[in-house]
Amino acid sequence: MLRMESETGWWLITHPDHARLAGDFAAAWGNAQFRRPEPRARVLKGIACHDDGWAARDAHPSITRQGRPSAFSTELVGKYSAFEEIDIADYLAVRDHAVRIIAEDDPYAGLLISMHTYNLLTAHADRSTIVPDGLVLLDAFLDRLRTYQGELRAAIAADGSLAAEAKTEQAIVEHFRLLQACDNLSLLTCVAWDGPADLLHPLPLNDGGTAEVQVLPIGPRHFRLTPWPFAEPEVGFAFPARHVVGKLFADSGELEAAFAAAPVERLTVKLSV
Repeated sequence: MLRMESETGWWLITHPDHARLAGDFAAAWGNAQFRRPEPRARVLKGIACHDDGWAARDAHPSITRQGRPSAFSTELVGKYSAFEEIDIADYLAVRDHAVRIIAEDDPYAGLLISMHTYNLLTAHADRSTIVPDGLVLLDAFLDRLRTYQGELRAAIAADGSLAAEAKTEQAIVEHFRLLQACDNLSLLTCVAWDGPADLLHPLPLNDGGTAEVQVLPIGPRHFRLTPWPFAEPEVGFAFPARHVVGKLFADSGELEAAFAAAPVERLTVKLSV
């Protein structure tokens, strides 16, 4: 779950809906300067479906020790330090499921998701918030994920429907970085980020170079991107969210009931040159 604070409570966005927004960004990505992703359908699937494994968990939201919805928020942008609030064995099972449900159908999309997962749990995870037994589970998970990535790379190498260029390590890394970029832009949107940010990695250009994209908020869920990676000078996107009234909840059951009763509404984000 992702959360965005309002005057009277919280907007809650599920992981799959956040990922669909990332996929919408990726589908619009590309112009005279920035390279469009290819193989398009398989890259877009990896980006749009990278959090599908969270659907069942997000249907039953829980609270933090302070009584707020347990969700990704502004405090976690750029880091991952909330492990004290979750059962790590359950969390890793969800992460594993999120990779495999896509990879079993599409190894290319699944590899991108597995690389995203690995990066999140290595480069961005705060290991100091994980108890020693949890670290053992995490490191074993990362070992299994590396092995699985090798299996996916072998399947990709043997896939005759893919062009040789799409199978190169450079292409795969570029697509992983686009997933990261669109995921981060969706996170900034879904938590109503209000400070300068960037899209994490240098992104590929049509001339063979790369560029880092900077993000500047210029209004509520309205961002300026520099350099500009889309074809139109301004683009807008909608995504579903539910609003729950109240900042603190007595228990997870109270939050879940409020979430289930809340109608699904459509929020928007605008991106400008």
